[in-house]
Amino acid sequence: MIYSIFYLVLALLGLGFLVFIHELGHYFMARRVGMRVEAFGIGFGKPIYSWEHKGVKWNLCWLPFGGYVRIAGMEKQGNLEPHMIPDGFFGRPPWARIKVALMGPLVNIVFAFAAFCLIWASGGRSKSFSEHTHLIGWVDSHSAFYELGLRPGDEITAVNNRPFDGFADFIYAMALDNKNLEVQGYHIDYATQEKKPFTLLLDSQKGGKGDLSYVGGIAPASYLLLGPQPLSEGAPIAGSGIRPGDRILWVNGSLVFSMQELGEIVNEAKSLITVRRGDAVILCKVPRVKISDLRLSEVEQAELDDWHHEADLKTKVDELYFVPYNLTADAVVQGPISYINERSEETLDTESLAKGDRILAVDGVPLLSAFELLSKIQERRVQIIVERHEEPLASSWKLADAQFESSIHMDDINRIASTIGTQRPITALNHLVLLKPVVPVPSRDLPLSKEDKAWRAQQLSANLKQIDKITDPKEKEYALRMLQDQDNKLKLGFPAVDEAVIYNPSPLHLFSDVFDQIARTLKALVTGYVSPKGMAGPVGIVQIIQHGWSLGVKEALYWMGLISLNLAMLNLLPLPVLDGGHILFAAIEKVTGRPIKAKTMEKLVVPFVVLLIIFFIYFTFQDLSRIFSRFF
Repeated sequence: MIYSIFYLVLALLGLGFLVFIHELGHYFMARRVGMRVEAFGIGFGKPIYSWEHKGVKWNLCWLPFGGYVRIAGMEKQGNLEPHMIPDGFFGRPPWARIKVALMGPLVNIVFAFAAFCLIWASGGRSKSFSEHTHLIGWVDSHSAFYELGLRPGDEITAVNNRPFDGFADFIYAMALDNKNLEVQGYHIDYATQEKKPFTLLLDSQKGGKGDLSYVGGIAPASYLLLGPQPLSEGAPIAGSGIRPGDRILWVNGSLVFSMQELGEIVNEAKSLITVRRGDAVILCKVPRVKISDLRLSEVEQAELDDWHHEADLKTKVDELYFVPYNLTADAVVQGPISYINERSEETLDTESLAKGDRILAVDGVPLLSAFELLSKIQERRVQIIVERHEEPLASSWKLADAQFESSIHMDDINRIASTIGTQRPITALNHLVLLKPVVPVPSRDLPLSKEDKAWRAQQLSANLKQIDKITDPKEKEYALRMLQDQDNKLKLGFPAVDEAVIYNPSPLHLFSDVFDQIARTLKALVTGYVSPKGMAGPVGIVQIIQHGWSLGVKEALYWMGLISLNLAMLNLLPLPVLDGGHILFAAIEKVTGRPIKAKTMEKLVVPFVVLLIIFFIYFTFQDLSRIFSRFF
């Protein structure tokens, strides 16, 4: 709590500093071109201390965030026209006014570039691998990405013909580019390290302007490392032999590229079956089906009843799980059995097991007979291969993807995997280790600290309140079922952390990247392609800087540079109430040779002042709504 308040104060001071240097830029240039500066405020609000220096009244205000400069002639004095005050703002030549108006944004631009230079010179920022990787970690099987062939482990190189710098680029492209989404990259075969190029085109208008549903169907790759913190007592994975620094690499027959993918593998309705096929021992992932969903003949039903009796299982036969295959008593496959799948469709699995396969183990547990298979398949067990290194693998973000790819040694993984469930399993090979089987538990049964239990209860209560507000009975039933499914999700109790990489592009790259984002955002706002609801106001900006401070000085410096550049570009917009408006008025006067009258200027400025106040209130309301929505 104390740290949060400290970071909040630093954030307010940081934002105030950006406003202060902006106004200081106006002040120095106004003095330089011969304008009379009446007052300069350090902070806002009522002055608590004032003094005069070289004809300027300096005010130290009770809100020490930012500042203001008051130049003679900017406020109407009696019946005098602004240009009639010789040493006033409008009394000076147009070029002098342009220089004064331009200096505030220019100072912010210089600060932004200086901040990026300082970050670069100090060695860059430590970022998580997932923030800047080009590798895909998860693809929703119901998404357009999946339909077009993208899979975990594939590499993305460009989006809409812009170099791909991280998965945030998807959000920018979908929200800001008023066109279809073009994705380029490579499909990677990790067994051969072969890369095949692809180009995909997604219709961004499918769900309306800036449809972000596609973005939710894809996630970046990450290292699944066990951090230095001790595992919760009773966590399913705690007794597996995993050590701090171990990286989960392979689970139940699949390479794992992200936490989302790990969750899907652990919860997929399949079992890992070890079979002897001819002279070879291989692994297969086979559907794990409720017996009530199997389309059994009378003979097959009678065999299962006999095996149920031999296994001495107390649960009713129809409530048990089995594989959708006809087996002999010694677990030799005779052929597939049709079953009702998760989509309530009748299907036949003909790809996993073949006639004559002898089942040796299920989920790594050896067996000799079909009734043992029936017994052992009831409890889910997860087989995990980890990569074990003594030292962290932190490197430059430029090399991180290549290092990630080259660290996956499929030959070694396959050698270990092929022995799972056999009499002589290989448990360690080079840097790879096969953990003891892990029995996952439902999310609701995970061992939690008091704080985590309280947070979970709070979240559950908040979700139930939201569901209670749903008036449609079918929608409410669906929402309750989804909430229940979340509680039933199987978990390993594995608190993954990502690998750290050093992100240190050149200052010019950072500057141009931020500049491009701002320009595209402004264009999307003006064209109506993106809603202002998603924009941050003063409260949101303070939150961003506060979060930056919590991550370190360099991160805070980056966000201050970004916000400083935003402040400069917004002020340069040719609107009467902003610096860009003063530049526009001066340019018009330069061209026409006639100053703009006070009444004309007032008619132009007042509506924009009102509009600016409305926007300030609107953005502040949106910021506060986002904050309070987390608690209600």
